[in-house]
Amino acid sequence: MFAYHEATKHTIEKLRASPHNLDWINMPDPYRHYEGVPLLDLPATADRGAPLAWLLYHTAAISAAKVVPSTGYRYALRVNPSSGNLHPTEFHFATRGFPGWEDGLYHYRPSSHMVELRMRGRPDTPMDTLPDAGLVFVLTSIPWREAWKYRDRAYRYCLLDIGHAWGCLALAAGEMGWTVKACGHFADPDVAAAIGVTDEWPMLMVTIPLPGTPASAAPREWLGGTPNVLSAHRIDYPSIGAIHECSSLAPPLGPVPRAAPPPPGKGEIVLPAPAAGGRPFAEVVRGRRSALDFRGGWESISKAQLAALLQAASRPFHADFDPPFVSLYLYVHRVDGLERGVYRFWPDPPSLELLQTGDQRLMAAGLSLGQDLAGNCCVAFSMVADLERAGRAFGNRAYRYCHFEAGHIGQRLYITAETMGLQCTGIGAFYDDQVHRHLGIDPSQGQVIYHFAIGYAVHDPRLDAHSFR
Repeated sequence: MFAYHEATKHTIEKLRASPHNLDWINMPDPYRHYEGVPLLDLPATADRGAPLAWLLYHTAAISAAKVVPSTGYRYALRVNPSSGNLHPTEFHFATRGFPGWEDGLYHYRPSSHMVELRMRGRPDTPMDTLPDAGLVFVLTSIPWREAWKYRDRAYRYCLLDIGHAWGCLALAAGEMGWTVKACGHFADPDVAAAIGVTDEWPMLMVTIPLPGTPASAAPREWLGGTPNVLSAHRIDYPSIGAIHECSSLAPPLGPVPRAAPPPPGKGEIVLPAPAAGGRPFAEVVRGRRSALDFRGGWESISKAQLAALLQAASRPFHADFDPPFVSLYLYVHRVDGLERGVYRFWPDPPSLELLQTGDQRLMAAGLSLGQDLAGNCCVAFSMVADLERAGRAFGNRAYRYCHFEAGHIGQRLYITAETMGLQCTGIGAFYDDQVHRHLGIDPSQGQVIYHFAIGYAVHDPRLDAHSFR
């Protein structure tokens, strides 16, 4: 994992030496369909009386559209954010005694808010062995969708997107009173065979326990379906195949490893009580957009709002891979009561450690490949993963887990910010080692894997005000 991570770091020299022109004719289809299987329509409604439809509608459905002014081309946005709006993540799920649904394996079709029934009866192991799970989501990734634009670095974005999807499921399920648990310790070929995928890679299972789920007596009937072709031709990136293969697990599996806890620490700046959000979840999650840029100027956020963001980011994770591995470093541009500078967040107790003073706007933008939004926002983040500690427990599998956690944190930040009238954008492109030098950390202490920016978004004229399904 360190070889892949090092090879895919951004530098000015690499970017200048290897310009990339997008082949728009060969752009992958953002929608996966399995043809020739039964389709079930889902109500597009906020009615919680159809809980599974409600969950998908507030997790992975289309939520809006954008229009390209010069051409009139209209394209969709979804509830779950994605790098470049390319959406490598697919949502498969198995129902096991779920009320109103026959036991089976399904695939969600966001283009029409429908599900495809791919198997009747309970799927094979390992999904069938998960205790008390009335719903088992298998989040898969189609790396070519991201590699079309981001080439070798695309695997990073695929993993971050899985983390966002996990966060979407966790937050929406929480609104239903359900607790989800992420399962990363599984044999990749077994899960791929159980859900019948070839060009999709199972990345994470997310279970929703329903105690007392009865065993199904229905015989298994495999329906399968034919997956649609996403591009006329696909370019293979050997580095992506190599990192995926070396981070995969094969049967038989031993017990789930345990990771050492993160090192303790605290800052000198104690955070106040978190501010409360004022908007309902369904409205927030369906209205969430990634900011095109931020207004800059003198608009600021309060220290209580920052405390709410950090509280959301540091809530415990329910996963079998022992997070947290990710630490948050802040570039504070405009936060009332905090001087401009670089800070490290310590979650227990919630506090900030001041690392550098001074205006960080130009530096934050420059480190994020010159993207102005990292300097125009009120606060920007570097998410730094302790790959060494995670790797000691999980080997190369740790690379997935750290990125899943970072994406999940990003999703929590998105939703918490929106409840308070703020907007966000995730930034997957940055000059890795320059970030480490600026933060004063040795790469053995942690590696930056995600940037994030929060503030007041500029208006995006491409948004279509009409509904989109």
